[in-house]
Amino acid sequence: MNISIIGTGYVGLTTGVCLAYLGHDVCCVDTDAKKVETLKAGRSPIYEPHLEDLMALASDRLRFTTCYPEAIPDSEVVFIAVGTPPEPDGKPDLRYLRAAAQSAAENLGAGFTVMVNKSTVPIGSGNWVESLVRSAIRERNSDRFAVASNPEFLREGSAIRDSLYPDRIVIGSDSERALETLYTLYRPVLDQTFAAPTFLPRPEELGAVPLVSADLASAELIKYAANAFLALKISYINEISQIAEKVGADITQVAKGIGLDARIGTRFLQPGIGWGGSCFGKDTAALISTAHEYNLTAPIVQAARDINSRQRARVVEKLLAEMKILKGRTVALLGLAFKPHTDDLREAPALEIAKKLIERGARVQAHDPVALDRARAELALPDLCYCDSPEQAMQDADAVVLVTEWPQYLELDWESLRGSMRGAVVLDGRGVLDRKRMEKSGYRFLSMTS
Repeated sequence: MNISIIGTGYVGLTTGVCLAYLGHDVCCVDTDAKKVETLKAGRSPIYEPHLEDLMALASDRLRFTTCYPEAIPDSEVVFIAVGTPPEPDGKPDLRYLRAAAQSAAENLGAGFTVMVNKSTVPIGSGNWVESLVRSAIRERNSDRFAVASNPEFLREGSAIRDSLYPDRIVIGSDSERALETLYTLYRPVLDQTFAAPTFLPRPEELGAVPLVSADLASAELIKYAANAFLALKISYINEISQIAEKVGADITQVAKGIGLDARIGTRFLQPGIGWGGSCFGKDTAALISTAHEYNLTAPIVQAARDINSRQRARVVEKLLAEMKILKGRTVALLGLAFKPHTDDLREAPALEIAKKLIERGARVQAHDPVALDRARAELALPDLCYCDSPEQAMQDADAVVLVTEWPQYLELDWESLRGSMRGAVVLDGRGVLDRKRMEKSGYRFLSMTS
């Protein structure tokens, strides 16, 4: 099939590359000329494991352009995968969605086209996009197009795996023809009939992938509800960890004990600094905003946000309780990206922690194995010192905070690094370091659970 993707961020680029690998002819359009030139050269503007490898394998079926007339007219499916950043009140900013829908509509071909909202959009956006397209083509009852929702469930750092071997695929539309088109598009994934790339073999236990076919509004709500529930699980275990700390319980054992209940599950029950990134914060805010539009409240979702924000402050409070004074002290932060295996800094916990420490007069030295260049280019934190190695970040530090659980940090020679520090405080923000090893090496070990 001929496919167009509008937007080459994480979602758009991953979707386009994977569909091209599956055998479709894909043209990705983006208004950022510099990004498009980078992609034409075979390089990815974002860090995502295996993405460039798959781009190379799919290069003969993959094109990049800034020109809508080049991308849209022959397309059977047009994916809109543009940013929908939150406004101050939590509502998504839909200006990029509007521009993409109108530009695509103005270049539709004569054949039937499915316009797909791939971006996470407010409930009702499918109807809104349909009205924009009809207005642009000046046809009230056109049968040239239909609108669908196809929410993504990609985890940064494993986006290719999640695209090729997903838990489920959700499609929503009020048009049977649109649903049939998307079923045909995704059939190689649903049936797992494609040849798996050698660098990312198919999981042995994976069978046929479930397809959830729904109406537009239901598909749109599925995405928000799923992300909100995952955010709830993380905030829930962090709330329980505070109780465990007070009563002397081991939160690791507690999490295991409740997670083995099949109704609950073990995933997203790891206590720590909390969630970050572009999805959970934005989607929970949007869900609360949608509830308000209908004179409803979402107190459970709001509580998850409040608890998550509190975790950042607890990092500073724990350091303050141990060190008494932060003014004039040097704190090393290991990790800037919001999670391992990505260079994404959006809503990263490290940035908020750094700001709070700097406000208290501390000097902050930070390292990240992947996101360092992006941080230097994009962050407006003049008092944050960027270090090219974890050893440099820890040099003469009074304390070190493990913020992002990069595997490289677990493999550090912590015993030798103790001698380069001025102080001895280590705060494990992710619960991944060996307490006994750290204490044996002479560190004053802190965690988010004790």
